Amino acid sequence: MTQDASARTGYGLNLLDRLAGRRDEAGLVESLGAKPGTRHVAFSGDIPLLKQTPTGLDPFFQPAELRGLGRLGETALLGEDEKGAVLATLIETAAAESGESATGPLALDLRSLAVQGLLAPPLLGLMAQAKSLLHWHSRHRFCAQCGGLTELAAAGWKRICPACSAQHFPRTDPVAIMLVVDGEHCLLGRQARFNPGMYSALAGFIEPGETIEAAVRREIFEEAGVRVGAVAYHASQPWPFPATLMIGCFGQALSRELVVDHSELEDARWFTRSEVQAMFAGRHPQAFVTPAPIAIAWHLLRTFAEGGEPAFGPR
Repeated sequence: MTQDASARTGYGLNLLDRLAGRRDEAGLVESLGAKPGTRHVAFSGDIPLLKQTPTGLDPFFQPAELRGLGRLGETALLGEDEKGAVLATLIETAAAESGESATGPLALDLRSLAVQGLLAPPLLGLMAQAKSLLHWHSRHRFCAQCGGLTELAAAGWKRICPACSAQHFPRTDPVAIMLVVDGEHCLLGRQARFNPGMYSALAGFIEPGETIEAAVRREIFEEAGVRVGAVAYHASQPWPFPATLMIGCFGQALSRELVVDHSELEDARWFTRSEVQAMFAGRHPQAFVTPAPIAIAWHLLRTFAEGGEPAFGPR
C-alpha cells in the first residue's frame, strides 16, 4: 500500500480490506463470526476495551472473550486482513469498564491510545473506523423520517426502518483545516481550550453546497479577517471524535491584517518559518508549541517548517 501523506496522520493508516462489495450478503456477519480467524474489537460506549498482555495492549477479542465483557449490542463488519475478518461490537453494559486490573480489560480513550503510542498505526486506523461506526449505531436507532425503531443491515453499514422503509447510512462530517501562508510566514490560532502555548492551523466545518476551497476562504476570513486566494490540498485524516474527515489544505494569503473573531479564537498571529522550526525543537522564546503529531495540523506545520512549498494553482 502506498504510504501517502494521509496515511502518516494519526488514525490515517488502515490496512483492512473493507469488503464493501459483500456487505449485502445475507448472514455475512454471522458466517464470518463463526470462522476461527475472526476477531472482534469492543467498545463500551465510545471507549475501546483492550486486553493487557506481557507485550502490550491487544485490541482483539475472540468471541468467547467478548461474551465475558457484558451484554452485546450491535456488531458491524470492519473488513478483513491476512489473518481473517475483523468485527466491531458495542458492549451495552458497563460491567466491562470495571475490569481495569492487571489482568482485566483496559478501558482507555482513543485519543490517549494515539498520543501515548500504545497501538501501532494500522490498529489505530481500524479502531477509529470502529469507533465512528459504533457511535453512529448507538445514536441512530430511531428513524429520522417516522420515528420508528430501525434495524441493522448491510453488515452494519446501513440501518433500515421496517415501518416506513427508509434507509439510513453512517455519516462523515467534512472539516477543512488549513495553514495559510505568505512567503516565510504562516497564520496560526489558538482556542481557549488548547493546552498552554499551543497554536494550530485554523479549521471549520464545510457547509452544505460548499466546496473545500470556498470553505477554506470563508473560515479564514470569518475567524481571522484574512483574504485567501489559491488553495492546495495536502492530505486528509479520519478524526473519530465522533466521525469527522479532516481535509488538510494550504491557503495563499492575499492580505495580512488580522481581525480576530474572539468568539472562535483566543488569539491568532503570523509566525515566521524559523519560529515554527523553534516550536518543533522546543525552543520558541515564548514557549509556543505545535499540536501533537497525531493531528493533521502537525503535518501541515512540519511541511511548512521543512520548506515544503504547496503547489498553488489558479484561484
